Formats: sequence, structure tokens, C-alpha cells
Amino acid sequence: MRIGIVTGASSGMGREAVIQIADRFGEKKIQEIWVIARRLERLEELRKQVPVPLRVFPLDLTEENALDILRRELKERKPKVSILVNAAGYGNLGNVGDGDLLEETGMVRLNCEALCGVTHVVLPFMSDHGRILLFASAAGFLPQPGFAVYAATKAFVISFGRALNQELKHRDIVVTSICPGPVNTEFFDREGMAGDFPFYKKLVMANCKKVVKKALKESMMGKELSVYGMGIKMFFVLSKIIPHGLLLWGMEGMSGFDKTKSGSQNKPEVSE
Repeated sequence: MRIGIVTGASSGMGREAVIQIADRFGEKKIQEIWVIARRLERLEELRKQVPVPLRVFPLDLTEENALDILRRELKERKPKVSILVNAAGYGNLGNVGDGDLLEETGMVRLNCEALCGVTHVVLPFMSDHGRILLFASAAGFLPQPGFAVYAATKAFVISFGRALNQELKHRDIVVTSICPGPVNTEFFDREGMAGDFPFYKKLVMANCKKVVKKALKESMMGKELSVYGMGIKMFFVLSKIIPHGLLLWGMEGMSGFDKTKSGSQNKPEVSE
């Protein structure tokens, strides 16, 4: 049985990935999609929106037994995984030390550790010529004061994805790191987030469906990075050629973020 696996499937780009994978490949190429997220009711709702059967895993990937559950299911059913989408993650605004400790360390556990763990568990079951998509962010292109932990986790994802892509070339498995700027999802619906987010980032707000569509297309084309939007592509180039200190100075001047405001007021949006 050929399957897809999507983490963070209950909302945002993870949910959209499930919908587009089901529409693009259908049951002839993928007989089942395994969806992983904390919110069971959201996953059950998703069943009604896709033409491919879903196997639901209501798991919190930061919990110790979550990966064991996934591993046992893989060993028992022995599927061929054609596509893995690591979309689970969250971010919150605020200076390091101002917000909740567990929220800050939780970002590292989910955005980095869980992503590595799921990939490790799934790899033995990946089909040759398969695809792995990692949801990173343009925030990973350079350090982001006021968004420091989140940006650092996404820099990790980009580095991890590029190295993994090279390691898996002998199996023709392509690893694509997806690096949009701000995307119009539930992340920005939370109280305080929209008002505090720098205005220049709001100018490049992307459409979730378009980001995922481009990512899937570029993954199939064998690209290791999917960068959405001309503004973000320019930002990517600038981050390579201009000293980060100078870029950060310019961003600080344009930013509406208040350094003195406690990050604990901004609750994280978990995309699972």
C-alpha cells in the first residue's frame, strides 16, 4: 500500500497539503494518507473534504510515546511512503526570556526535534523516488530579534533539509524545504499577533493554497528549496550578500515590534 504522511494536518499549510495531495494523486497513486495532529475533531472534519481515505493519529509529537505509536503502526502495516510532509510547528513573538519558558523550549521540541524524529521513523519505509517536504520559513534566512527562537528553529530545518537531500540522492528521494514569508493562516488570527507583527511582513502575506501548490510542484521538479513570492526571493538573495548586522538594523528601523512588550501576551499558533 502506498501512502502519504502529513504532520500538522489539522490546520494551516499541513491541512492544505492533505487536500492538495489527495486531489493531485488520488487513490491510484496514494491509497491512504496518514494525518497526524493534536486536534482529533479537526482531523475527522478533514475526512469529508478529501477523496482519499485518511488514517487519523491524534498525537502530540512533543510527547515521548508519539513516535513509538507511529513506528509501531509503520512496522505492522509496512506501507510504502511516497510522500512525507512535516508541517507541525508553531511560533510566537516576543524577546527571549519575556515569554513563557515552556512555549520557548516547546518551539525547539516541535519545530526541530519532532521533525527529525518523524523523519527518522518514516525513512525506512520511504519509497525510492519519494518526496519529503519540510515546512521551514523565510525567517530562517537570518536571525530575527523579537522572533529569535522561531527563526533559529527554521534555520535548523533549512540546514537539515539540505543535508538530508544530499544524503538521499542515491535513492532519488528529494527533500524540499519550503520557505515562505508570512502566510495567511490562523497564526495571525490570535489576539495581539496582528497588531505586533512588523508592517513590512504584512505586505508580503502569502496565500496558503498557493504556497502549498508551488511547494508540491517544485518538490516534484526536484528542487531543494521552495521560496514563495518575489519579495521573499529578494529577501533570500539579500540575506546572502549583505551582512546580517546591516539587514537587522534596517529591519529594526521598519519594525513595529515593541521590544519592551512581553512575549507572553502572544500565544503560539500550533499548525497541527
